[in-house]
Amino acid sequence: MHPEDNEEKWFSGKGLWSDVDEEDWNNWGWQLRNRITSLSQLEEYIELTDEEREGCRLSNSKLSMAITPYFFNLIDPKNADCPIRLQVIPRVEEMTTSQEELLDPVGEDEHSPVAGIVHRYPDRVLFLVTDRCASYCRYCTRSRMVSNAQDYNFHPALEDGLAYIEQNGRIRDVLLSGGDPLLLSDRKLDYLLDRLRKIPHVEFVRIGSRIPVFLPQRITLELSEIFRKHGPIWMSIHVNHPKECTAELKRACEQLTFSGVPLGNQSVLLRGVNDDLKVMKSLVHRLLMMRVRPYYLYQCDLITGSSHLRSNISTGLDIIRGLRGHTTGYAVPQFVIDAPGGGGKVPINPDYVEQISENEIILKNFQGKTYRYPLLGGTIGHVPNIDGFRDKILT
Repeated sequence: MHPEDNEEKWFSGKGLWSDVDEEDWNNWGWQLRNRITSLSQLEEYIELTDEEREGCRLSNSKLSMAITPYFFNLIDPKNADCPIRLQVIPRVEEMTTSQEELLDPVGEDEHSPVAGIVHRYPDRVLFLVTDRCASYCRYCTRSRMVSNAQDYNFHPALEDGLAYIEQNGRIRDVLLSGGDPLLLSDRKLDYLLDRLRKIPHVEFVRIGSRIPVFLPQRITLELSEIFRKHGPIWMSIHVNHPKECTAELKRACEQLTFSGVPLGNQSVLLRGVNDDLKVMKSLVHRLLMMRVRPYYLYQCDLITGSSHLRSNISTGLDIIRGLRGHTTGYAVPQFVIDAPGGGGKVPINPDYVEQISENEIILKNFQGKTYRYPLLGGTIGHVPNIDGFRDKILT
């Protein structure tokens, strides 16, 4: 085991809230009630930069600030560039909109036949069941609606959404998102999953949630039993940096998987957070140790006020190139762009194909060596002199 992955490195503890008793600290309701939601609260715990202070003053006109005590403890108060800090503390740069940025960057509104339903793909729908999160990511694709700081007035209509799904027999896959679905009560989640499971044509139910990361205390035995009862429920969590992989998150992931919930992870490529091969490799290794399969690495959506957090697409490609062949294939996520305007997820891959001819495909592997694969018979082997080989097949 690598030294950085020693067991003690997983623990986060109560930190600034060391005087809080264990029962309260491990209660997800207590964590929600004691979130940091204002500039004055934040300044009690951390010395802010001018950019952060101004961002906090303006945040309620764009995307509210909220940070659970548990997640706040992961912030390095002495480092203004802390990768956890960059994700949840507002900055004044959020108020600057670049020309290419959009309020609805992936075109969800134009594919919404009823409130809360996004029907972009033929056989599946996105079902937005709440506009609230435990903490708010500063690069949120749905910042127009989440927290309602922009007066978007999104009100989930669960019965309308369920009726739409029931009436459309082509829908076989439902993804619950929001906001964060795991902020719903056990009773409401139980009802919602039960209704979906009773629809004959719905084969696949998924949940997208960052609750295990922001609020692992929410993953209770009672919640796990609901998932077991209505399973299989698939879940994508959202971890961006190895520091988020704590003992608490590990226990939450184990609790979910032992209840029959397969877990994948969706990271967003963020400047100064995870746009580095060493950081990403540490992250994907820790995810696998927690029984979580790295699934997607997203190029950050063109949401308004996100330019300071967006990294270059070439950086994402370099990271995938640095993972492929240098670690297990299970650890390599698919790098994607959610095409602006509603085009859906488009995979972006390093170029491993040198040439395709009538008879064969010429490939370059992770070491940069060239190989050929015959399309109409022949042998497979290493091509030591690709330039000479090209001359041969072209003449």
